[in-house]
Amino acid sequence: MTRAEFVRLMLGAAGAALLPYPLRAAAGYDFRFTRLRYDSGDWDVDARMPSNIITALIDYTNLRVDPEERVIDLSDPAMLAEPFCYLAGHKLVEFNPAERRNFERYVRNGGFVFADDCNHDIDGLFAKSFETQMAAIFGPRALRKLSNDHALYRSFFRFPDGPPATGFELNGWGDDLVHDYLNGIAIDGRLGVLYSNKDYGCEWDYDWRNKRFLAEDNTKFAVNIVMYALTA
Repeated sequence: MTRAEFVRLMLGAAGAALLPYPLRAAAGYDFRFTRLRYDSGDWDVDARMPSNIITALIDYTNLRVDPEERVIDLSDPAMLAEPFCYLAGHKLVEFNPAERRNFERYVRNGGFVFADDCNHDIDGLFAKSFETQMAAIFGPRALRKLSNDHALYRSFFRFPDGPPATGFELNGWGDDLVHDYLNGIAIDGRLGVLYSNKDYGCEWDYDWRNKRFLAEDNTKFAVNIVMYALTA
């Protein structure tokens, strides 16, 4: 089952009519950037990043892309209808019961969450607390390193060496490591959670008009993430 089929299954004709108006109004789009708001920590990071991903998708793909970021509470059942969700922060991640219930149901039933550690630090508060949450929900061995030949790295552009480094890693911030892998949780062979300690959110957090000054568009990897989320 693809993510699109997952959304149709979760909604159904009757379910779609019960959704809030903004969600129903977006039905003409193939993709929209959905950020998850959670009660603990600082969910509202890297405010300019979504616009860069949106413009990259418009530039490189034929997707009909919603030009506006959508923010939705993790505790809101409406998030179950989103094929792609983003969750990030620097601080504590401690899901309340409704957040945990929705996160687990969403991932187990075909949803895709891209979780990004803004500390780019395996020993930071976000990393430790998020990983603790994932172990509590999916089991202590569910979160695993992705091999660098994973389908994610060829879902649109090719990244033969695995995940591209970020400037924050290369400048020695955070834990002073360049992480040569990403982590993920697979459900029935399909990636449901993609987890990064590389701080892609900050890497892509700049005025979208400044992309023309980059020698290489660093949001190309974001296109891979979205295309994998929509098609795997």
